[in-house]
Amino acid sequence: MKPKILLIYTGGTIGMIKDSETRALRSFDFSELLHHIPELKQLDCEIETTSFEDPIDSSDMDLSHWRVLGDIINSNYNNYHGFVVLHGSDTMSYTGSALSFMFENLTKPVVLTGSQLPIGDLRTDAKENLITSIQLASEWENDAPIIKEVCIYFEYQLYRANRTAKMNAEHFEAFSSPNYPPLAISGVHLNIDKGLLWQGGFDHIAIAKTKNLKRSPLKMMYRPEMESRVVVLKLFPGITQEVVKAICNVKGLQGIVLETYGSGNAPTSKWFIDILREALLSGIRIINVTQCRGGAVDMGKYETSVALKKIGMVSGNDITTEAALVKMMYLLIYMPESGDFKKYFESSLRGEISV
Repeated sequence: MKPKILLIYTGGTIGMIKDSETRALRSFDFSELLHHIPELKQLDCEIETTSFEDPIDSSDMDLSHWRVLGDIINSNYNNYHGFVVLHGSDTMSYTGSALSFMFENLTKPVVLTGSQLPIGDLRTDAKENLITSIQLASEWENDAPIIKEVCIYFEYQLYRANRTAKMNAEHFEAFSSPNYPPLAISGVHLNIDKGLLWQGGFDHIAIAKTKNLKRSPLKMMYRPEMESRVVVLKLFPGITQEVVKAICNVKGLQGIVLETYGSGNAPTSKWFIDILREALLSGIRIINVTQCRGGAVDMGKYETSVALKKIGMVSGNDITTEAALVKMMYLLIYMPESGDFKKYFESSLRGEISV
């Protein structure tokens, strides 16, 4: 039996092709996929396609689009062996992280990919990214998919999606995974490092909307709700009391991802600590993540982070800002209790953080 792969087009550069007459870029008709990329016929799988009703640039991606994409995968979950999502690169790490939390106990691959050049461009990177993504989603062993998590494939490397960040707007190597190695490298051979693949951790626990945890069966569980009332606050030298206070006092705010310096360091000014303490006491969750792309938060290592630890801020460890934001959106819905929120944020739910 050949694996069946569902190819989902959301929009983005990869879905553009030059009109033969006007030479202008237009949307690619994915019903003609095999006509434009005949190499796909050589893959040992069956490919079917679907698309957003109105494909979007990834800069317009929001929680409603995540829900549409998640619903497509969920409603087709039992009909396909794997999924490949074509997505603009600008917000791909956010979407990949979102999907990883939305699908608990995932038993099939979901591979996101895109390109820096349109699929119809002479020097495009789109064909290789697309072909290899489908091949990776089709890899089976012992009557089961080898990959059972949400990934991003770009320029010969497969990454865990919730470990990635877009690093370059010009080079084909657009993404990096600073704190976790590539899951697979595409060269002469397709080398998948099975020891790095997600094997599950807290996936056996159903995160309920109450504080009562219930063990879930090992079947896939779809939890698409996200809390939108969150913000990223990036520290910089000279940040003012008025700015920090204004952000912390946003009406209805539920969470802040605080991008600090180095290993989690921040100003020691009394006004700064007092504002954050008041926000925490009011019920706002604050996550400490580093502005550095590599490395981790270690609150208490330096004096400039001791105060943050004392007031009860949650450590983001080595999580990316993209994954931290989405994980917060997820846990604010499914784990709203203060103690449980901290416990689960500092735990690895989908391999997004080192423990």
